Amino acid sequence: MEFTITSPAFTHGGAIPARFTADGPDVSPALTWTDPPEGTRSLALICDDPDAPVGTWVHWVLYDMPPDVRSLDENMPRDEVVLGSARHGRNDFGRSGYGGPAPPPGKAHRYFFKLYAVDTTTDLGPGARKEQVLKVIDGRVLGQAELMGTYER
Repeated sequence: MEFTITSPAFTHGGAIPARFTADGPDVSPALTWTDPPEGTRSLALICDDPDAPVGTWVHWVLYDMPPDVRSLDENMPRDEVVLGSARHGRNDFGRSGYGGPAPPPGKAHRYFFKLYAVDTTTDLGPGARKEQVLKVIDGRVLGQAELMGTYER
């Protein structure tokens, strides 16, 4: 079975509503996914924008989610620890939790929500950066699901 991630807020390749951006209340969108591959011990979510003028901009880092979690509610708390054991990393805004799209005016940017099914936990404390999480899970990813939305000002 294919490992997929979706959102009721936007379709793959569709526009992300302003509600989930810096132009609105900047809350995280609800996300839902299918069963991860067998052997998954944790899930990690990274949302980034490869079209940012300064290079890829990280909007959300969430790791060590329990493997039985199948969704995230809209407006996830920005607490360092959520869902019992999941940890929020630092985004490129310098904060914990989700930071929505805030591109400069012009061409639409792409925002990739990448969900990783991992055969271990990272054992990183809260506040890790995307690069730290990816380094720990390198070679341990059993499956990856991806949802891409766009936003422009």
